[in-house]
Order: sequence, then structure tokens, then C-alpha cells
Amino acid sequence: MGEVAAETIQGTDVWLTEEQQGSWRHYLEGTARFVEALGAVHDRTLDLSLGEYSLLVQLSEAPERTMRMSTLADGLVLSRSRLTHTVARMEARGLVERRAAEGDRRGVNCTMTDAGYAALEVSAPGHVAAVRRILVDALEPEEFEVLGRIMAKVAASSKVSGGTEEGLTALCD
Repeated sequence: MGEVAAETIQGTDVWLTEEQQGSWRHYLEGTARFVEALGAVHDRTLDLSLGEYSLLVQLSEAPERTMRMSTLADGLVLSRSRLTHTVARMEARGLVERRAAEGDRRGVNCTMTDAGYAALEVSAPGHVAAVRRILVDALEPEEFEVLGRIMAKVAASSKVSGGTEEGLTALCD
């Protein structure tokens, strides 16, 4: 890749350097392995999937444990459809409830029930232990702090403005 990496197309560098390519691949592999391992812990030992756990965490931090579905989808980086299916499963288990948003006939709120809060309390120690074992303990404290700052920048630069076509076009250009 050495020679190809230095080539340009229409005067613009398009290829990653070898160092950038290595970092990119380590990022992809590390992220995939982390999510796979954490998901496996949730699937095998906890009563909530990683997605369900993340949803309950978001709700637990919201006023009155309630969020508008669209805001919840954005915070979890899920499509509205995917969130609707997840919430329906959780609602059937009594973990959350959906209600029409007051003052907005089109809006729907999702509220964590007491059973959902109890499930989160039971799952949290196992989740935190797995995150610590898989990620936090693999890094020096300073590295973990830097990782947090880096990922905050990545998250900010990756946001597509409101999921609009213009935002997608800008991201792809």
C-alpha cells in the first residue's frame, strides 16, 4: 500500500498513510471485538441485551425517566423503526411504557417503569464489571481519558445534521 497511499486523484490525497491505515484497522477491530464481547456478556449473563441496557440507562438519566422517542433514537443512534421494535419488546416485558406526548398529538414519550429501573439496577454491576475488564483495565488511566476525548470528537464530527438528505450529502462529499 506504500506507493498507492502516496498517490493522489485529481490533486487530492485520497488514500490513508500506512500509519493511518493501521490505526483505522485497529480501531475497527477493537470496536467490533469490544461490542461483541460486551454483547455476549449481556446475552449470556444479564437479563437485558446491550441495546436494552443502553436504552434504560438513557431513560434513567432523563427527568421523570421519560424521553421523547425521537430524542431517544438520536441518543442511542438508532433508526426510529429499530427503536420502535426494541421499545415494543421491552414494553411487553413491562420495562417501559409509551404514551402520547402532552401538547403534541404526533409525539410519543417512552417512560421507564419501576420494573425497568429494577432490571437496570440488577444488570448494572455486571455491565460495569465487563466494561472495566474488557476496556478500562486494558488501558492506562491517561490512555482511557485520551480515548474519551478522541471518541467525543469522532461522535461530534460524525453526526449528520438531523438525518437530513443535506447532512448525508455533506458527509458523503
